[in-house]
Parts: sequence; structure tokens; C-alpha cells
Amino acid sequence: MPLYEHVYLARQDASTQQVEELTGQLKGVIEGLGGSVKKTEYWGVKTLSYRLRKNRKAHFTLMDIDALPPAINEIERLERLNEDVLRYLTIRVDALEEGPSAMMRRAERDRDRDERRGDRGDRGDRGDRGDRGDRPRDRDRDRRGREDADDTDSAVED
Repeated sequence: MPLYEHVYLARQDASTQQVEELTGQLKGVIEGLGGSVKKTEYWGVKTLSYRLRKNRKAHFTLMDIDALPPAINEIERLERLNEDVLRYLTIRVDALEEGPSAMMRRAERDRDRDERRGDRGDRGDRGDRGDRGDRPRDRDRDRRGREDADDTDSAVED
């Protein structure tokens, strides 16, 4: 059977539970038509590049599908009818990706990076700078400021 990667975007107003129920419903349709869903990944709510039907964010879900084309046609038809689905994309692939998708690997990488940083914040440890101590005031800068002010005063008097 052909292999497909299917991603759909659901409205931001829908709850995570509603999105999971929709995924389960689509999975049931595929299995009812002789196919199988190898993997599903919920990527979470993400910001869209542009507004879709007045939505700035959407729930993203990936499904790896092993099914015949009529099953794919049926889930796409159901998604067109469902008001919660903003967009969908189905791509036929030669082989399904093993392990987590690129989006899930990115989330894990970001989480690992944040754990390594700890409570240091974004800038990290600045121990290489050393103590700057008390710095003397820049007297030349203060004089220049007063001289510039005197020049403007004399220009106004002329």
C-alpha cells in the first residue's frame, strides 16, 4: 500500500481533547477502509505565519498513514466538512520516517538546551569579563557637553 504523511491544522479555539478526538475519528475511517495509521504526533499550538479564517494560532497534528488512495480521499473530504480544520496537507512518501519527526526533535533539542542553561538566563555566565570596579567619570565628555551648550547659547544671542 502507498505511504503518506498527513498534517492538519485545527482552530486554536478547539481544545486538545477535541483535536485528539478528531485524530481518533480520522484514524477510525482509515482503518475502516483497510489502511493503518503507523504514527500520530501532536505538535501543539503554534503561531501561524498569517491569519487563516481569523485564526493566528492552530493545533498541528501529523499522521503517518499506510492506506489506499480512497481512504486518503475520504479523510480529506471529512476535513473539508469539519469547521475546526483550517488546513490539511497529504504527501505521498517512499518510506515513513522512523522515530520522532523533525518538529519533535526540535522541541526536544530546545528543551535540552534550556535544561543545560539552568537559571542563568539567555546570556549565560559572564565570568570572563571580570570586575569593572568604579570607573572614573569621563571629564572630557562633560566639558564637551558644556562647550556645545555655550556655543548654542552664543548663537542664540547673535
